[in-house]
Amino acid sequence: MNSKPRKFTILIANDDEDTRFLMAEALREVRVEIRSKFVENGEEVLDYLYRRGQFADRSNWYQPDLILLDLNMPRLDGREALTSIRADPDLRQIPVAILTTSHRSGDILLCYRLGANSFISKPVTFEGLVEVMKTLCQYWFEIVSLPPQEL
Repeated sequence: MNSKPRKFTILIANDDEDTRFLMAEALREVRVEIRSKFVENGEEVLDYLYRRGQFADRSNWYQPDLILLDLNMPRLDGREALTSIRADPDLRQIPVAILTTSHRSGDILLCYRLGANSFISKPVTFEGLVEVMKTLCQYWFEIVSLPPQEL
């Protein structure tokens, strides 16, 4: 029996460098073993998931246990990335949470219709972000059962 706790992987898409830095710092406060991978837009989300381009090297690639998407990103936004993820039978089981500054009810409804598992409005303080990340990780990695990892 393996007693070593599982290390979970979160793929985080956000085009703002400062936000990525703050999210990485917030994840350091989480008590669950987390491996975070950051990308800047929806195209990079799909490149990561399909192991293309800079993510083609399998030695540094991990299937995400959770994807956090910002909505408003260049090249391919969070809505478009979510649509692509949910359209692929090999990817659609991966939980996707939207983490965005939007509070618009239209965005919330659309994201759930597109298959998002959660919609979270980004807090305005670092302390709030830490609390959101702690709660998010506790829920997804300690409370619910995730699909098994594919090799």
